[in-house]
Amino acid sequence: MSSEPKEKIEILKFADKESGAFKRKPSQFRNFISSQPGSKFAAEANRYHLYVSLACPWAHRTLITRILKGLTSIISVSVVHWHMDDKGWRFISDEELKTVDPSKDVSLGTVDHLYNFKRIRELYFKADPDYSGRFTVPVLWDKKLETIVNNESSEIIRMFNSEFNDLVTGEFAQVDIYPKELQEPIDEINSWIYDNINNGVYKSGFATKQEVYDSEVKNVFTHLDKVEEILKKNHGEKKQFLLGNTLTEADVRLFTTIIRFDPVYVQHFKCNIGTIRHDYPNIHAWLRLLYWKIPGFQETTDFDHIKYHYTKSHIGINPNGITPAGPIPNILQL
Repeated sequence: MSSEPKEKIEILKFADKESGAFKRKPSQFRNFISSQPGSKFAAEANRYHLYVSLACPWAHRTLITRILKGLTSIISVSVVHWHMDDKGWRFISDEELKTVDPSKDVSLGTVDHLYNFKRIRELYFKADPDYSGRFTVPVLWDKKLETIVNNESSEIIRMFNSEFNDLVTGEFAQVDIYPKELQEPIDEINSWIYDNINNGVYKSGFATKQEVYDSEVKNVFTHLDKVEEILKKNHGEKKQFLLGNTLTEADVRLFTTIIRFDPVYVQHFKCNIGTIRHDYPNIHAWLRLLYWKIPGFQETTDFDHIKYHYTKSHIGINPNGITPAGPIPNILQL
């Protein structure tokens, strides 16, 4: 039985009551794994465990990078159930384990492979009994010190990119999604894509006042137009990605939003001024290139988790929990 304090029940507050605007709280565990000698969190094989949701775009970033960097045998993973309630993310239950047929039924995630906890919140209380924040994924866990290293996806992918190179084969060590010569433009494009697209769809979807929604949804599409123009120019110059012919973390970070756009954000978050497949030909071509041609993108994308999570977890948006059938297919062929 969990020893977690009963008073620490997470309330899903999506929007500020007075303004009607969605305000995301910052992550609180911000330690860094380092390959430098003497580091408290040293880069070691099989020391770290990643907790993720296949539905969550922030966690999705870390799964893609884990594959791009050849870390699948070095960093283990547990996957929460797609459903999130007022206590946050949970793992597959004992009853579900008995009744689900993996050959027929939709994957429901995994158990907690380390502690057999029932919920992600239990990890947070194990790391800090006085923790009072939100119980988010991804969580990068240190099995040696039994604590959370970091729960900020942007920092986790930086660690994966640079700190385990001595532990992977040369092919993967040479992969660099944050190369020194591109760091400034990567940081610049990340900043406005995050605020206006990655988080912008949430600010549109969780708005509780018409005027807030009207402003936020327009802003999302204004910045999708900006991305479209960048990729149009690049494609005209025979360049495949956001920053030329080098796949960077900017592509990874944008992908996890765009792959969810037509299947979920168009209807669920009311981002329906247009669709990627019909209104953004260059973004659409870029999306399909990543999904169909580059290892790490397709195998970490689970449309069932994505669609069921959003439509059946956000009761305030979709009180009857009906999951729309379309779009069909979830992603078009290249």
